[in-house]
Amino acid sequence: MPEPAKKTVSAFVKKPKTQEAVEGSSVVFEAQTEKRDAKVKWQCNSKDIVSGDKYTIAADGNQHSLTIKDVSKEDANTYAVIAASSKVKFELKVETKPAEGSDESSVEPTVQPVTSSTEPEQAEAPPAAAPSQEENSATAQDTLPADEAQPPDTRQDLTGLFTEKPQSGEVTVGENIMFVAKVNAESLLKKPTVKWFKGKWMDLASKSGKHLQLKETYDRSTKVYTFEMQIVDAKANFAGAYRCEVASRDKFDSCNFELTVHEARAPEGLDIRAAFRRTSSDGNEDSGELDFSGLLKKREAAPTSHDPDVDVWNILSHAPASEFEKIAFQHGITDLRGMLKRLKKMKKEEKKSEAFLKKLDPAYQVSKGHKIKLAVEVANADVDVKWLKNGQEMHPTGSKYIFESVGNMRYLTINNCSLADDAAYCCLIGEEKCTTELFVKEPPVNILKSLEDQMVMKGDRVEFVCEVSEEGANVKWEKDGVELTRDESFKYRFKKDGCKHVLIINEASKEDCGHYKVKTSGGDSMAELMVQGDVNITDGNDSNSAVHGQKQLEVYQSIADLTVKAKDQAVFKCEVSDETVRGTWYKNGVEVQPDARVNISHIGRIHKLTIDDVKPEDEADYTFVPDGHAFNLSAKLNFLEVKIDYVPRQDPPKIHLDCMGRTADSTIVVVAGNKLRLDVPITGDPAPTVVWIKGEKTSSVKPDDDETEEGTTSSIEGQVITEENGRVHVETTKGHCIFTIEGAERQDEGVYSVIVRNPAGEDTAEINVKVVDVPDPPLAPKILSVGEDSCVVQWDPPQFDGGQPIIGYVVERKKLKSYRWMRLNFDPYTDTTFEAKRMIEGVLYEMRVYAVNSIGMSRHSPASQPFVPVAPTSEPLGLRVEDVSDTSISLKWRRPERIGSAELEGYGVEYCKEGTDEWIPAIEGLTDRTAMIVKGLTTGDKLQFRVRAYNMAGPSAPAILAQPITIREIMQRPKIWLPRNLRQTLIKKVGDTVNVVIPFQGKPRPKVTWSKDGEVLSPQFASTRNSEVDTILFIRKTERKHSGKYDLQVQIENVEAMAAITLQIVDLPGSPLDLTVLDTWGFNVALEWKPPKDNGNCEIAGYNVQKADKKTMEWFTVFDQYRRTHCVVSDLIMGNEYFFRVFAINLVGFSPEPCCTKDSVFIPKTGIVYKPPSYKEHDFSTAPKFTHPLVNRSVIAGYNATLSCSVRGIPKPKVTWYKNKMDISQEAKYRMLSKQGVLTLEIRKPCPFDGGVYMCKAVNDFGEAIAECKLEVRSQVPKVDKKEKKDAKN
Repeated sequence: MPEPAKKTVSAFVKKPKTQEAVEGSSVVFEAQTEKRDAKVKWQCNSKDIVSGDKYTIAADGNQHSLTIKDVSKEDANTYAVIAASSKVKFELKVETKPAEGSDESSVEPTVQPVTSSTEPEQAEAPPAAAPSQEENSATAQDTLPADEAQPPDTRQDLTGLFTEKPQSGEVTVGENIMFVAKVNAESLLKKPTVKWFKGKWMDLASKSGKHLQLKETYDRSTKVYTFEMQIVDAKANFAGAYRCEVASRDKFDSCNFELTVHEARAPEGLDIRAAFRRTSSDGNEDSGELDFSGLLKKREAAPTSHDPDVDVWNILSHAPASEFEKIAFQHGITDLRGMLKRLKKMKKEEKKSEAFLKKLDPAYQVSKGHKIKLAVEVANADVDVKWLKNGQEMHPTGSKYIFESVGNMRYLTINNCSLADDAAYCCLIGEEKCTTELFVKEPPVNILKSLEDQMVMKGDRVEFVCEVSEEGANVKWEKDGVELTRDESFKYRFKKDGCKHVLIINEASKEDCGHYKVKTSGGDSMAELMVQGDVNITDGNDSNSAVHGQKQLEVYQSIADLTVKAKDQAVFKCEVSDETVRGTWYKNGVEVQPDARVNISHIGRIHKLTIDDVKPEDEADYTFVPDGHAFNLSAKLNFLEVKIDYVPRQDPPKIHLDCMGRTADSTIVVVAGNKLRLDVPITGDPAPTVVWIKGEKTSSVKPDDDETEEGTTSSIEGQVITEENGRVHVETTKGHCIFTIEGAERQDEGVYSVIVRNPAGEDTAEINVKVVDVPDPPLAPKILSVGEDSCVVQWDPPQFDGGQPIIGYVVERKKLKSYRWMRLNFDPYTDTTFEAKRMIEGVLYEMRVYAVNSIGMSRHSPASQPFVPVAPTSEPLGLRVEDVSDTSISLKWRRPERIGSAELEGYGVEYCKEGTDEWIPAIEGLTDRTAMIVKGLTTGDKLQFRVRAYNMAGPSAPAILAQPITIREIMQRPKIWLPRNLRQTLIKKVGDTVNVVIPFQGKPRPKVTWSKDGEVLSPQFASTRNSEVDTILFIRKTERKHSGKYDLQVQIENVEAMAAITLQIVDLPGSPLDLTVLDTWGFNVALEWKPPKDNGNCEIAGYNVQKADKKTMEWFTVFDQYRRTHCVVSDLIMGNEYFFRVFAINLVGFSPEPCCTKDSVFIPKTGIVYKPPSYKEHDFSTAPKFTHPLVNRSVIAGYNATLSCSVRGIPKPKVTWYKNKMDISQEAKYRMLSKQGVLTLEIRKPCPFDGGVYMCKAVNDFGEAIAECKLEVRSQVPKVDKKEKKDAKN
């Protein structure tokens, strides 16, 4: 593997920082290298800088500097310094030179002090000139370290939501300062909210006013929010630590900064009279209080000690009230009122419980898989308690939940905690209860099997495999630090199999080389992939290189020498890099031909030569030669002969067992996975040889003469087992033969025969061994039927019961997209058909089953096919007949009251002749409308109709007409349905279009006649169009002559119906007449005019009076919609001449032409001076007060409830709602409304648990007020039918 890249080390010890400079000044950038006399190069916009009149470059050992003289706007660029392989960039920002006499105080990048212009004597001095090169080099070693010489440029290291953070600043007493924070909202889904704090908890939003101003702006082009906090007229107590917090949905960021306030500098030469100044705000020298702070001697600040953080609230809660002020002063708490309010809330003790001596803690936390014990102490040792989980009573279930009662203590133990145990728990004694919340913490997902480095050929398939500790856990794959995703080219594929995760790379190429990493919540693992194009063959048996021009072959596994016994199997196997390469096997140079005992196979890259029932003639040298490649692989097969010599008979062997035979009493039962040890006592001289046989297969291997105790062999399934073999082995001691199987498996079950032999004879015994195990998993269950919230599932018993009868089954279900299975029965269920209930309609579910026997529970079955619990809809509502003709009928109905979660597919309409039971579909398929006309019926038939709604679950119950319908048209009297808007005069403007639709009824089709003023309408005057159910009157372009009364007559034979509408066509009015000036005095002019001759066929709504100065002739409206024909125009300017004009106004608009005065009117000048009176501003500020309190209420569960009250207060108080003294402002169940001082709390569909004491709290700067009420939520009472009530009375 190649060595990992080394981390680059910077050549700079001290780096230049971004600076700001004023036009015309000089600026110096300094850098310090690690090595002395290092070659340093300075650049501006990637161009080298040379010393000259503008730039000065200096170097002294490892100190380097760049001086820019006479800075201008053109110098505001990006600069860089280069040493060896390190390059550091920095910027120069140029500010416009301020005017003379203005404040030149330095400004931080994000802190903007604003100096008051009314106190120029307190302005800060301008910044000192930049130090010279010698001063910098001389003082650089005596000042702060290199990293602390200048404040860091935080803008280069921004993380989180801030693009610009507020910086610490300094200000003089009486001056202004501004802090700025910027947030980029381009990636945010919701507008960010910003809060400003002083200290740890003081929210400054409620302190905004004279000295604190908060501002927010938004730049649409850059999508950046700017938040500003300006401190006006700073005071000494404003100094301290501040914090800015920004939040947007699930994202959060904060920034800390400090404000230092300096005292104002006294002017040169102390004026004792000026020291005795008064603190007045109105500018009066004799008002206000005397302030002697100017005579106080300034003392040095006491050195601050860095004590560890202490809990101030803990100290205050245990201190007497007389010490509060002292403690607050020591710890920097300035808001004493807020401190007392918080202490008051902390000291409110709960009502002492009569039933509990010690309650549960508010919350507990436990790791997944561990156990936890909840304990309470009760007052009465004999009392019974109930434990609730999420409001549901808990019952003992196996070893999961254990309830204990020891004296006055009551315990609830939860074993093997899972995510399902993450809930709220409650201990209930009568009506008193104590609650807690249990949080189950999931352990981190650890990597059990790490990735392995791989080297592959170009075009090969690569698989990186890792194993994690949690099944179904999520992992993230990265390549060289970049996350891998499933792209369209399917280059990378991700496979998840239980705890195993696989990254698959199809057809690896050179670009796939790199480091691959898998990450989990508990760690990561990295491996390297190397892809080679041409690989040389490296093999221990053949060092020949590939032929020039051919693809070279690599040997992954060579063949090895074998030593086998008679009748055993010999397998030669090798693996090469190319799957397509074929080869030839040779035995002593002769090609091997396959037969009944010899088998040659080629699967992928693996080549095998298998020889069954090895014989002595099979001993030889075997060679594999790949086709087309100049090398071979060789190995030798050695034959091992076992010779057994018999000794003279002395003492025949004997087996001493008391459990021989195949009866149930003599059967040895072992649980799968446990160790099986058969200790058989034997006797015989010489020591006998032991042979173990399973079933009818007997070993023919006999020991040699020189073997005594080591001569024991075993034959299982045709394999020779010796002492050294792994799971199955034999051990022989004097007088005993021990046959052991480590980790018994199902195939080890059967009848074992032990045979002992010696030269004197042999003995045989049979031992019946039964291996019991958990049963096999059942087959995938099948869903027989589904209901609204249930389903019926069926499965087949497992093929193997584990050797023990099946006790029952355990059924589990889960939602399709969830990973959490929920057990439906805790005791084994004996039947193979189970009804699952309490499911959510419309949600996809899966089911699986476990089989249980006396040994344990099987693995789970495969999951069933996903299914959805769904029920048919309710029957359609309001089926009725709209119309009947000789051959058709029109039906209408409404949607079913309950649709359910499945989509409504449509409606099926059927009819049946009276006296028969055959329902005939009216149409093929379904209709999605709620109305239908059934055509093609026979006149005179009596038919019954029904409608059914269809969804995924099938048809609903039918909606049937009350009685059969006879197909025959019915005579209907004519009737006109005149719309409401036509019962009044219809007003239209000249040129508008009139389109009047009037419905009517009548059968057969009636005759329709329109007339105006007793004459039938002609087509040239107005158009009419008639149908079976309505008539239309249409006038394309109206004129004044179309006004009048229109009569409509609908007639069937001798029966008729009449209706009339009135149409009024209006136009613009004419101009008013004879506008004259009646009188002129002071600033006033009296005008009079006459109404217009033509009012436009409607009433004159008013007049518009306008005036115009003779100089400009610009018209201004004096009166609009003026009803009278005379008026007085006031507030005219003396010395000016005016013209006047009047427009007439009606429903259509202004008259086309105005009526104007013939001559101008002159307003003479007079000496009138008006002095307005002065009034004192009244203070309306008041503390909050509830003018209408909350009222106790009793509501029914399931129906929305509201609590209302009204409050007044100036400024507008902040309102907070509480339930049982808990803040409910952020809960979605409640909705808070406030309008004109009326406060409303809406509770959506309350349940009995929503009952309690509700409190409304209003707070402003002048006080607070509280209103409380009790809410009782009653359960719904089932409705009783009136007939049932009557029957009950009888």
